[in-house]
Amino acid sequence: MADQYSRTRLLVGKTGIEKLRSARIALFGLGGVGGYAAEALARAGVGHMDLIDDDVISLTNLNRQLLATHSNIGQHKVDVAAKRIQDIDLTIAVRTHKTFYLPETAEQFDFSQYDYVLDAIDTVTGKLELMVQAKAAGTQIISCMGTGNKMDATGFLVADISKTSGCALARIIRKECVKRGIKGVKVVYSKELPLTPQQDPDDPLEPQREGSSRRSTPGSNSFVPGVAGLIMAGEVIKDLIK
Repeated sequence: MADQYSRTRLLVGKTGIEKLRSARIALFGLGGVGGYAAEALARAGVGHMDLIDDDVISLTNLNRQLLATHSNIGQHKVDVAAKRIQDIDLTIAVRTHKTFYLPETAEQFDFSQYDYVLDAIDTVTGKLELMVQAKAAGTQIISCMGTGNKMDATGFLVADISKTSGCALARIIRKECVKRGIKGVKVVYSKELPLTPQQDPDDPLEPQREGSSRRSTPGSNSFVPGVAGLIMAGEVIKDLIK
């Protein structure tokens, strides 16, 4: 009998669908990357999703974030994402956490309950803490490196963090992973040289988070972050059905 996962079942089989339905993932960050990752995971039928982000949708999100529309400006991203996911499949169990993930908030999460962790946040300290906690719990993790100031959506690669090159953020994370003895972290990254943002003096700068890897507000577009998010989700789905 046909259902909403019939076309997926043709590719992954009944067992693959069952593995996705029983999986629990944690997605940290619901911006340009994370919003698209959440969409793909939901449409694949991942049965249990924890969404972690303390931010609200703003006007400047409209150019690139799947969750952002004029009608939901000012709403929390996790609430908008949860509503959208359950509109796709009401049986998906969604838990939301209005939390800005840093070492100081790490104790709020038990990583041993997750089958996979997706890192779509943009603070170095947060990314490293996610890796530390996931590895300590024996949970798989995939992390997205920088997508800001880039225009080539075809340039993304998937690799172990130790094998990356040509990405400034990956270089920082790679060095810190060596210091902490962290191994076996899958990342999505690009070797594309970032463009220099053309700052309009009439545009107010967005404030930078403490611990952010950004030195200034990056430029972004409607397609590069989304592609990175879809690649992340694809890797997770393929790993979950193995």
